[in-house]
This record gives sequence, structure tokens and C-alpha cells, in this order.
Amino acid sequence: MNTKKLVGLTLVAMLLALCASAEVQQPTKVPRIGYLTGSSPSAMSARTDAFRQGLRELGYMEGKNIVIEWRYADEKLDRLPSLATELVRLNVMAIVTGGPQVTRVAKEATSTIPILMAQDGDPVGTAFVASLARPGGNITGLSSLAPELSGKRLELLKEIIPKLSRVAVMGTSTNRATRKR
Repeated sequence: MNTKKLVGLTLVAMLLALCASAEVQQPTKVPRIGYLTGSSPSAMSARTDAFRQGLRELGYMEGKNIVIEWRYADEKLDRLPSLATELVRLNVMAIVTGGPQVTRVAKEATSTIPILMAQDGDPVGTAFVASLARPGGNITGLSSLAPELSGKRLELLKEIIPKLSRVAVMGTSTNRATRKR
């Protein structure tokens, strides 16, 4: 299974778990979720296709038994706060975000609507969650932070390229996920 499809399925599973009680209370109401991104529809097409596919595999058909409010900033990140506020006003059941900048904007817009982050390098360091084991608050999702795997990754790289003697790692020094250890 490719990574994009796996991310889509994981987000759908989290969304459904968060929305299950609301569906039981109001079975005739069609669930409405928000999808917030700083990118354009064309840049996100593979991810949104995987997200839709994951929903279909779980029996949710957009426009039939689930509504998705798509909000794209089209690389104009100053638009994100108003788009997030719009989703909050629509009273969506959850907001799906991709990346820490978009998640931060959603967090600033609401403390009650569940936020499902598609990926964040360090959700604890960015103060989105209290801990990976017990996130608390209204944010949950996927994290790529796994410093304990760095050694294993290097080991696998050396196995693939036995003559490897130097490795450069590029990242942002202020990001805990890429800081020198």
C-alpha cells in the first residue's frame, strides 16, 4: 500500500473514531468535515484522491453520506486564518490539516473541534499535543518524529551503499525533528 493511501486511510479511521458518537446521536445528519491546506487543489490531488478512496473503502461517499468542505489557500498562506474561521463557522465535525503551519492556524481557530493533522515532524515540540502517547486537547494525527530510528536508517543506508563514508542531513535547526542529536 503506498504512503499516500496509508495516510488517507489513517486519517479516515481517526476521523470516524472521533465522529462516531456524533453519528449515533444524530443518525439523520450527514457528517461534515473540513479539509484545510495551504496548497492548491492540483498540488494536493494525489492526497485528496487517497483521502476520498479511504472514505469510500469505509462506506462513505462524498455528497451522499458525508460532506467535505475543501478549503485551499492556493499558496497564499495569509488566507489560512480566514479559511479556518470559515470551517469553524460551518460547525464541521473535524478539520483535517497537513503540515504544522496549517495545524497551528486551525488550533488558533478552535479549541473544541477535533483537528486531525496529516503529518507533523514534532507535534510535542510545536505544542500541538501534550505527548505522543496521550495527546490531550483537540489535536491528534500522524507524526514523523522518530529520532530512535535515525541510527537504523543510517545502518540501512550503509547496507545499501557499503562504501558510504559521509552522509549529509539537511533540515531546519529550530525543528526538533531535524536538530543535531
